[in-house]
Amino acid sequence: MTEHVQGVGFRFFTIQEAGKIGIKGYVKNRPEGSVEVVAIGSEAQMAAFRNWLQKGPPTSAVRNLIEQSYQSSEQFERF
Repeated sequence: MTEHVQGVGFRFFTIQEAGKIGIKGYVKNRPEGSVEVVAIGSEAQMAAFRNWLQKGPPTSAVRNLIEQSYQSSEQFERF
């Protein structure tokens, strides 16, 4: 998932929310100002995380959410 976000603390709050839901993966800032999130979990976990990402934390404004299937064999132990 890639989002274009504006606001402080998006990565911090995303990590917190992923931990609450039990999602594994990562979040990072991209050079053009968007945020890349790789998230792996059950269908229910992904639905809850997707719902949260569409809104983001109160300090951020999510303008666009692009979702793609994860096409790598990399394993994640935590977010």
